[in-house]
Amino acid sequence: MSDLDHQDICIVGAGVVGLAIAEKISTHPVLHKQSVVLLEKNRQFGQETSSRNSEVIHAGIYYRSGSLKALLCVEGRQQLYHYCKANNVPFLNTGKLIIGGQNQEAALNSLYEQAIANGVNDLQPLTRTDINSLEPEIDACIGLLSPSSGIIDSHAFMQSLLHHAENAGVLFAPLTQLMCVERCAKGFLLTCKSQDMNYRFTCSQLVNAAGLSAQTVAQGIMDFPLQGIPQQELVKGSYFSLQGKAPFTHLIYPLPEPNLRGLGVHVTLDMSGQVKFGPDTEEVCGLDYSVDPKKEPIFRKTIAHYYPGLGNKNLLPAYTGIRPKLKTDDGVADFVIQDGSSFGYEGLIQLFGIESPGLTASLAIADTVTDLLCH
Repeated sequence: MSDLDHQDICIVGAGVVGLAIAEKISTHPVLHKQSVVLLEKNRQFGQETSSRNSEVIHAGIYYRSGSLKALLCVEGRQQLYHYCKANNVPFLNTGKLIIGGQNQEAALNSLYEQAIANGVNDLQPLTRTDINSLEPEIDACIGLLSPSSGIIDSHAFMQSLLHHAENAGVLFAPLTQLMCVERCAKGFLLTCKSQDMNYRFTCSQLVNAAGLSAQTVAQGIMDFPLQGIPQQELVKGSYFSLQGKAPFTHLIYPLPEPNLRGLGVHVTLDMSGQVKFGPDTEEVCGLDYSVDPKKEPIFRKTIAHYYPGLGNKNLLPAYTGIRPKLKTDDGVADFVIQDGSSFGYEGLIQLFGIESPGLTASLAIADTVTDLLCH
């Protein structure tokens, strides 16, 4: 793009949500003729939160009823399975076991009721015998089976979204960092840095889908009110992998302790059958993606509660992810999809706190954004 080119829509951030928005625009009955540019500060798409997670397709069980997380996860999960089947994106409908001890019956019943309230109507109660039949290596008294949970090749999904978007004319600009935004007669004037060179262009509508950097992008919008930018805290989650043949065929989630910031150290599988345990939760100040090997004994002790066969099997540091959690009084944050017109910024849409289940909900989040773009 040359200086002061104009684009109808600019999307900032080529994680799974930014890519889903670009793909949805490219096929939208109203928006598909719009010129669209997708900015990404990294060398490739999906290099941060979108590629550093459990790659789980969530059913929509855990989230507060009526929240965006609950609504968009349930809708997004259905869309995601359909998209994978239609576009040959690798996935497995593995199902998930949520397990607990006898003293956790009330908590498990509460979770079951929460799922029903969220529109997840296929959970099946499990006895110890049922659990042993499904997963002989798991030690648990009671549980729930979520048959609509699964796993996805998130890289293949993102690659497919980008392929469709680019084929429809979306311009993908990697290694391009948005530095600041000013309002202008055409909408917004953007100053970007790409390979040590600055350039500017204008756009009519601007979507901030920058994930971990969403607050930084918002702060770079000239005169945008600070009260419109939710506070973020970074929460790091580490994963360890199990060497050898997988002893499980389902995802395994113990009931999380009430004081945890996530869903607890659970069992997930990737498309190659590798077993991973994680993530834990650790508040951090920056983007350090190293795995602390000293966490291995803590992981081992936690896992052994429900997988006594772990014994001395090798647990190897795998990877970490960092979640863009929003600060709230009760510690339970929802997605924020903000229409900038409420702050006097017509044509600005900002997404904050898009953590799990963001991957599952990505296509439904994109529908919400495209609806706002049409107004």
